Order: sequence, then C-alpha cells, then structure tokens
Amino acid sequence: MTSIVLLSSGLDSVVAFKKALDTDGVALAITFDYGQRAAAKEIEMARLICKRYGVRHLVMELSWLEEITGTALVNRGEKVPEPGEKELDETEGKAKETAHLVWVPNRNGLFINIAAAYGDAFGYDRIVTGFNAEEGATFTDNSPPFVEAINKSLHYSCEKKVEVVAPVGDMNKEEIIREGLKIDAPLDLSWSCYYAGAKPCGKCESCLRRTRAFRQAGAKDPAQGGKRK
Repeated sequence: MTSIVLLSSGLDSVVAFKKALDTDGVALAITFDYGQRAAAKEIEMARLICKRYGVRHLVMELSWLEEITGTALVNRGEKVPEPGEKELDETEGKAKETAHLVWVPNRNGLFINIAAAYGDAFGYDRIVTGFNAEEGATFTDNSPPFVEAINKSLHYSCEKKVEVVAPVGDMNKEEIIREGLKIDAPLDLSWSCYYAGAKPCGKCESCLRRTRAFRQAGAKDPAQGGKRK
C-alpha cells in the first residue's frame, strides 16, 4: 500500500479513492476540517467509506484556516452561491464570481503538503486527489498545471519520492460517475453538498453538478435512493 488519499467524500475523491484501492491499495485517507459548512457530513461519510474497506482514516483539524477564510464555504454570514445549471460550464463572468465566493486560501496546496509530510515520513509515495477536468476549468488548484507545479516543489521539499496523482483528472462529472459505477465505488456514501443537512440542498453548485451528471449518465444517484451497483 503506497497511497494517501485526500478524501472529502465528494464524488471525485470517492472514485479516486476506489481506483487507488483497486490498483495498489490505500494506506491512509485524510479528511480535513477547516470549519467548512459540510465538515460534519464529510467526516461522517469518509469514516463510513474507510470502515467499509478497512482503511485507516485520519481527520485533520485546521482551525486556523477557518479563522482566515471569509468565503461562503466557511463564513455563515455569506450566502452560498446558487448558480443556474447553464452557468456551470462558463469559465468567465458568473463562473469566476462563484468560484471566488467559495475560494479557500491555498486549500489544496495546504492539504497536499500536509499529506506529503506523512508520505515522506512513512514512505507513501502517492497522494491521490479528486481533481477533475470540470472543476479544473474554473478552479486553478484542480488543474493539471497545478499538479505539475506542486510535484516539482515536492521534489525539493521531501527527502523521499512523493507524487500527487489525479486518477479522474481528465474526466468530467458524468465520466466520473460512469467510472465509479464501473469499478463499484462507494457512491452511496458520497456527499457533494456544501451544507451538512439531513439531505443535500440541491441548489448549490456542487449539488447541481452532481444532479446533472447522474442525469447525463442515465443513472440513479445511490445516495438518493438509487440502487448501489
């Protein structure tokens, strides 16, 4: 087992987790709590996923990141954006505005460097992320250039080889769902909503992307009553 998975329990990280598990095994999954609205639900689902597959799960609290983050994912005084479905594929205008409203300072860079410290210490040579093409279009820290750049930095900051990989990096959400169903990923335990309610809100950007993708894939969402394959 050579992989550490950044497991938020979102669709992308869940499918990336299962792909890594099927390939070389997963030594550790890390879920970060930085005060985000969905933290409790993300942690709950990630724990259930790791329990199902017998993977060690670590919850890392980053309370200081909550203190410096003013965006809507963390700040309850800010309204979480609710874009229209037609705006999801835009890369300018409303899309950039929405991305800014949920941006957390250096989040993925921070997560990766924390995971890299574990990898360097214990000899885990891969950090598995859920970066994907659909969100990479508007979130620069999901993009291939970001992965390439941070891997260059890890070459200098780690004594042992530690490399970031994105198993679904070239896929959109529909393709990720199709791949998840194909490999029997635990989609029934995935959580995409920006909130931690009893049910997904169905209105935030993440919910909209999920709903659209399942519809495009012609599949029922197992987290919403559809059968687990």
